[in-house]
Amino acid sequence: MSPALLLVLLLSAGQHGGQGAVGCWRSCQQHVKDQALRTRVCQSCVTSGRADSWLLELGRVKPGPSSQAALRSALTDPEWRVRWGALRAQAKAQGLVERRVLADWVAEAPAKDEVLACLTAARVAAEEGQSTASFLKDAGAKGGAAAARVWARRAAVRDALEVEVYAQEASLRGEALIHLSTFLGQSPARVLLRAMAQRPDSGDETAASALFRVAEKQGGSVGRMLVLEAKPPDRVLINRLFAIYSQQLELLRKGLTSLDVTERRATVQSLRSYGPLAQRELERALGDSDGSVRRLAARGLAESEGLSLMEAAGQRIRADGIPLATQRVWLEVAAADKACEPFLLEVANDTRLLAGARGEAVAWLSECEGRAPSRFQVLSAFLKDAQPLVRAGAVRALARPRSTEGDAAVGAALGDPAPEVVAAALGVVGQQRQRVQGETAVALLDSPHSQVREAAVRALEQLGRAQDVKPLAQTLRQDSVASVRVAAAEALSTLGGPFAASALSEALAKDPDSHVQHVARRGLVRLGFRPP
Repeated sequence: MSPALLLVLLLSAGQHGGQGAVGCWRSCQQHVKDQALRTRVCQSCVTSGRADSWLLELGRVKPGPSSQAALRSALTDPEWRVRWGALRAQAKAQGLVERRVLADWVAEAPAKDEVLACLTAARVAAEEGQSTASFLKDAGAKGGAAAARVWARRAAVRDALEVEVYAQEASLRGEALIHLSTFLGQSPARVLLRAMAQRPDSGDETAASALFRVAEKQGGSVGRMLVLEAKPPDRVLINRLFAIYSQQLELLRKGLTSLDVTERRATVQSLRSYGPLAQRELERALGDSDGSVRRLAARGLAESEGLSLMEAAGQRIRADGIPLATQRVWLEVAAADKACEPFLLEVANDTRLLAGARGEAVAWLSECEGRAPSRFQVLSAFLKDAQPLVRAGAVRALARPRSTEGDAAVGAALGDPAPEVVAAALGVVGQQRQRVQGETAVALLDSPHSQVREAAVRALEQLGRAQDVKPLAQTLRQDSVASVRVAAAEALSTLGGPFAASALSEALAKDPDSHVQHVARRGLVRLGFRPP
């Protein structure tokens, strides 16, 4: 393989520094002196891209002077994964447990290699989420001595890891902070604040980056980490971090207004890593037109408060002064969880809540997993509720899945005295294309309630019957409410035909409402006409 081609392959691995393919190649070239052995093991860096891949390959080679020299040399490498890879290769060659080889090395290392050996043990243990003592407890006869030696040199280990928290390479910072946090048995935020207190504020951006990477890896947020750890003496340091994160949030806000839903979704996902610091932005995203963006924002808000999604939804829905639109969003978010039935039933039965919120909870019950065969029985009680909005929610819930009992309940709801219930029933009629209710929908075009008339128009549009064009044309000409005429114009644009075109042309010329005129013009174009 030519050097030029090899360089291209190494760079295309997409990793950098000591942890990636390039770092792997460099360490292999540095430690393997025998040319034949180098040719065999170094090329594994290209296919794997791991810092220790050449060592894993070396472990498959029959032990000899050249391979043993390479392993001894690798124990001095500045990258801890290379040192650990050398120990693993030794363990494989000797048929020993990896932890025992590590413990033996730490316990026996000469003074000049002591810190490097202790640092390796600390990082290997932390990578497993354990303290060094726990990790080395069952590492053979020298496990205890090795753990004691690491703890005796904890100041040097801490200092070495703190240096990496401020490393130039961003990917190293978060890992070093997690390792240091695990080694000391302290939170990442507390460890970082201690490091910041001993350094000038010129390094604050680097420190902020380290904590942010920890938040991303652990699925938490920098804001909550700092809030939980904050103590009065930390105020200045925390404010320095908050200032940096605020600048980053300022840049992210632009993504919330993007026309590309993918970009808005990515923006909200990034905002979640800021937690309480991004509360204003996450609250704003709750009003996004896309459901996936709203759900991400709600999860971010719940996480920022240390609550489950259902706990956050319950608090928001029951808080004083929360508008119905916000309650709807939280109910929608809760309904995205398939095990949502107990939560929604609790909200639906809470008579302290306004009827609108209870009705929305009932309507979303159809999204939950569970008692599908008995769902109609659950909804039947709400069909008889004293509040029209609750009955309307029950009717809406009957749309999914369709059933004989549900069709009968929808038919009965079309005669309900409350316009909200009738409108909901018409919505189900249209959604399910219940043509058997077509004449009832036509009759309801004369309802005294504009809400019902508009719902009837929408239902007839979805039913798609040619005989409904004439009554819809009459509604477009005569209804006194502009929103109903808009709906009629849209329905006629869908159904088409000469009567539809004539009514749309008349609306374009004579209707007093500009929105009706606009919809009529658009409908004529859709039907193949060129209105003036």
